[in-house]
This record gives sequence, C-alpha cells and structure tokens, in this order.
Amino acid sequence: MRAVTETNFDLPGLMGKYTGKVRDVYNIDNKFLVMVVSDRISAFDAVLPEGIPYKGQVLNQIAGKFLNATKDIVDNWMIAVPDPMVTIGHYCEPFKVEMVIRGYLTGHAWRQYSKGERKLCGIALPEGMKENQKFEKPIITPTTKAIVGHDEDISREEVISSGLVSSEDYEKLEAYTYSLFERGTRIAAEMGLILVDTKYEFGEKDGKIFLIDEIHTPDSSRYFYSEGYAERISSGQPQRQLSKEFVREWLMEHGFQGKEGQQIPEMSSEFVTSVSERYIELYEKITGDHFVRAETAEVEERIYRNTIESLKNLR
Repeated sequence: MRAVTETNFDLPGLMGKYTGKVRDVYNIDNKFLVMVVSDRISAFDAVLPEGIPYKGQVLNQIAGKFLNATKDIVDNWMIAVPDPMVTIGHYCEPFKVEMVIRGYLTGHAWRQYSKGERKLCGIALPEGMKENQKFEKPIITPTTKAIVGHDEDISREEVISSGLVSSEDYEKLEAYTYSLFERGTRIAAEMGLILVDTKYEFGEKDGKIFLIDEIHTPDSSRYFYSEGYAERISSGQPQRQLSKEFVREWLMEHGFQGKEGQQIPEMSSEFVTSVSERYIELYEKITGDHFVRAETAEVEERIYRNTIESLKNLR
C-alpha cells in the first residue's frame, strides 16, 4: 500500500497550483480545476506526517457520489472523475466562508458549550443540553476560510457587514445549505446513520453559484449510527460515530491539539493501517457500496495518465 502525499504534475494549460491540507488543485486555463485528493490527513489544522493509503480514493469517490445525488438542488463544479483520486471541474471563484451546519451539539460546538459558552456564531444555545443532543432545528455556524492556520467562527451578521459575502448571496448560501443537509440527512438515514454536522463550500462562475469541493465525506462531516443513539444519550455514553473524530481523539490522548509548542505524535505503521481500514469502513457504511482498492504500485503515473486523457476531451 502506497500513500500519495505530494503531486507535481506538468499539465497542459497549467496556470497555477494550490496545495491545501489534503488536496492539490491545478488551475487549467482559468477554466477548469484538476483536484487531486491526496492521502494526506489533517487534524486541528495541521497536516500529519504520514499519509493514509486509500484515504484520497475514499474521499474523492464519496464526494463524487453525493455531488451527483444533490445536483438537482444546486449546480456543482464537478465535470468528470477520471481517476479514483481525481475530480475535474469548473474553475469557480470561492466565497470566503465555509457554511458549517450542525444538527447536534457535538465536536467543536460541544467543546465551546462545555466551557460555558452559550452563543456560537451569534446563535443563542439553550441551557441544559447534553453532549450529542439534537438541536430543535439545525443551526448554521459559518467559519472564515483560512488559507493557512485556523478557520475562525463568524456570525451571519459579521459575514455580511464585513463584505465577505453580500446579503443577497448569503441568503442563497443559507437556503442551499439547509436543503443539502436535509438531503444528506435523508440519505444517511437510509444507511442507518445520522448526519450530525457537515460543511459546504460554494463558489461563483459567470454570476452563478456552484457547490464546490467535497460533500458529505468523513473529513467534512460527522455521522452517528442511528441504532442505540437514544439509549447512549440517556445513559451519557459516547455515540458510535463515523468521522475522523477518532483521529482527533487519538491526537488529544497523545497531547496534541494544534496548539503552539505541541508536537505531533509519531504515527506507527500499525496506526496508519488502522486509520486506512477505518476510512474504507466509512466509505462502505456511508455509500452502501463495496470499496474496490485501486492499484497503488504506480499510482502517480496512473493519476497523470488518466488526468491527461480526460483533459484532452475538455480543452
């Protein structure tokens, strides 16, 4: 098993390359984006030192499945998936906020709540809630889109008043976010899962809004198992969940939360393999499909060959 942690492809029409925490994004002629979903893994806004075999394939194929399943709600950027780790799509100018939507009090929201905070992104939270409890209705808690460092919580009012997004566009982003979350919740329920929270990113092209990047993957979303949810809430037990929260928990157990001066713990080969297997499990549980492991012996050559062939048909 080989992990892809870096790519440097000389593609026809290349105008520039952006390297994110997980994705390498190639700008082709300012018309198309080639997104290579690497096997890098990040947590607490830090890229961990070891890649996770098949993680990129898992994320790319889940995102492709759910982009197809939601394109009747809002147009999305995807044009083709020429390789298990690659998506090619429209070049869009991204909005500078991520639309985070939460159906349950967990993760970052719970950590803030447990410290005594009763407002999140300007939204008042009721007293007496338990960890993992369902909100009366989902809440949108946007964050700024940081190029480097930490994304920051921001309120709806601050987004609009700061000019990050116009009032008219923000209302559209909110409406799309609620509709996408509702669709994702319904699909998850069919798989015996609860879509707990997720984030959506949007961009603009020719005055039109597009859904961009990934959607409903375990990196961008959190899932609980439906079975046993109520019993675990009532007894105060942790929920069985599908997300990369288990990686965050492992890091916290080893003294790392992305804070200044903290060192990322060493990742053993056994731990890396266990994370890889966990991601494959996530894929099969979330999609209901059997995961077919792509050949990794000459993975960079495969990615390049498939991408070039697909671009020939677009340019």
